[in-house]
Amino acid sequence: MIETAIRFALSNFTLTLLMIGLIAAAIAYAAKPAPRTRGQLVEALFAYFLLFSIGISYFYNFVMHVFFGEMAARFIGWADSPFQTEVGFASLGFSVVGFLAFRGDIGLRTAAVVGPSIFLLGAAGGHIYQMITAHNFAPGNAGVIFWTDILLPVIGFALLYLQRREIAVSKQNPPLSAVNQFNPAPPSPAARSGRKTATQ
Repeated sequence: MIETAIRFALSNFTLTLLMIGLIAAAIAYAAKPAPRTRGQLVEALFAYFLLFSIGISYFYNFVMHVFFGEMAARFIGWADSPFQTEVGFASLGFSVVGFLAFRGDIGLRTAAVVGPSIFLLGAAGGHIYQMITAHNFAPGNAGVIFWTDILLPVIGFALLYLQRREIAVSKQNPPLSAVNQFNPAPPSPAARSGRKTATQ
């Protein structure tokens, strides 16, 4: 049973890493001092999505397609091909961007979502074509991987939207400390009378 669970987790790594990312985000958010904010929740969810579902996931994809190409092709229901190496190194590029975006700014995070999302949605279209024309219902073509090819872009764009909205809100409503820094409160009457006495 344990072997079956491990095999399922490794074969469906996109779902496995998505779940691990959610757990890591929950831990990171819970570790924040109270009161916790919605912005902190969005940051935790987005950061660990980028780390696990982009950075680690695409590195795993790189390893599988470059070093275990025959196994990867069999799982998808395809014949092995030298093009797998190219897919592997494209995945490595996405992986690096994902790792950088984990603590990167919103521009880098946008790139880390858009590029892989185009790849995944294109792959989903290819899987559908294979199901219709070649009746390919292998686990790597019609199983969990196919559904996460659609789900991960949806999640990525949703988190990107939420973080951009949080950034816009924070610009409209800067923290009180920042407001006070540029608009210091007028001195109290006691301070004014003390200053007047000192100058007399």
